[in-house]
Amino acid sequence: MCSVHDTVEFEKRGIPATLVLTGVFKNAAVHQFRSKGFDGHPFVELPHPISNLTRDQMRELTLRYVDEVVRNLTT
Repeated sequence: MCSVHDTVEFEKRGIPATLVLTGVFKNAAVHQFRSKGFDGHPFVELPHPISNLTRDQMRELTLRYVDEVVRNLTT
């Protein structure tokens, strides 16, 4: 899961970062954050699957999580 590695690298450089993933990848992300020394790092979990959503459905879903993304980047 490259996104975890990217998130960790940004954080190490002092750049706030968060991960957006679907629920099916949650356990993998938790374990990878832990193995990188970032146990408990926040991420945003979307429902799975999302690949079948229309553009409008994806926009609606995304808008429901904007505040959580902002919170993860600013706290």
